[in-house]
Amino acid sequence: MTKFLFFSGKGGVGKTSLSSSAAVMLAQRGEKTLLVTTDPASNLGDVFHQSVGLLATPVVGVDNLYIQEIDPVESLRLYKERALAPLRELFPEDVVRSIEEKMSGPCTEEIATFDQFIACMHQPDYDYVIFDTAPTGHTLRLLELPGSWSAHIEMSAQGTGQTCIGGVEALTASKQQYDQAVQALRDGNRTQFVFVTRPDRIAIQEMMRSSKELQKLNIDNQMAIVNGVIPVEDRDHPYAARRWAVQSKYVAQVQAVFTGRIVEMPLYPDDVVGLDNISEVGRDLAHVLAV
Repeated sequence: MTKFLFFSGKGGVGKTSLSSSAAVMLAQRGEKTLLVTTDPASNLGDVFHQSVGLLATPVVGVDNLYIQEIDPVESLRLYKERALAPLRELFPEDVVRSIEEKMSGPCTEEIATFDQFIACMHQPDYDYVIFDTAPTGHTLRLLELPGSWSAHIEMSAQGTGQTCIGGVEALTASKQQYDQAVQALRDGNRTQFVFVTRPDRIAIQEMMRSSKELQKLNIDNQMAIVNGVIPVEDRDHPYAARRWAVQSKYVAQVQAVFTGRIVEMPLYPDDVVGLDNISEVGRDLAHVLAV
C-alpha cells in the first residue's frame, strides 16, 4: 500500500531541498518513489537540473524516482476539457459556452488542482508519494475543500443541477473519492506530515498555526524538522556561536509548543542542488525520518 510524506512550511525554509533529499534516499533504497510539487514557486526542476511537468518524469541518474508538478493553470485546462467533452455531443455550442463560463472562477481552479492532487495519491505502482507542498495556507485550503462542498452541492441540486465545477451527479462521485483520500491523510500508518521550519520567530509561528489547523481537521500524524541549525562542531567559532545563541532559543521554543516528534537538520555549507549534495542530505534524513 502506497505511503505518503508531505513536506510543508513557510516559503524559504528548505522544504523542497528536504523533500527532494528524502525522495532520493527512498529511491536509492529501492522504493519506487514519486515526488510531486504543488507549489507554483517551487524550484524542483533546478534542484535536479531537469524539466518537470504535469506528467511524472524519471529523474536522470536515480533509478526508481519520478518527479511531477501540479500546475494550476494546466490542471484547470485539462479539468474543464474532461468536463465539457461529453456535453459537446449533447448540447448546442452556446449552451456549452455558458457552462464553460460558470467554470471559469477560482472555485473551479481549486477543484482542478485538488483533482490532480488526488490523482497523485491514487498511484498504486509507487511505494512512496512525496509532496513538496505550497506554503501551508494553500495546502490547508486544499485539504478543507471536500468538507466545504456539501452545502454548495445541495443548493445547486435545488436549482439547475449545475455547479461551478460541473454536474451535481459527477461532482458527488468525485467528492466521495476525495473524502477517501482525506481519510488516508489522517491515517498515521500511511501518511506523515513533515513541517519544515527555520529557527526563527516567523517561520515557527507559521508552522504552529498550520499544525493547529491540521489538528482541527483531525490530522495528528505530524513531525517537525528545524532546518539550518548550526552544527555542534562549529559552535566554537565566534560568529557561529552568536548565531547558535539566537537559534537555541527558537529550538527550545519549538520543543515547548510542538506536540509531535521534533528533529534538527544542520546548516549545510553548499546549496542542496545536484545529485551528490541531495544524496548527502538524504543520508542524514534517513536517520530521522520514520520511513
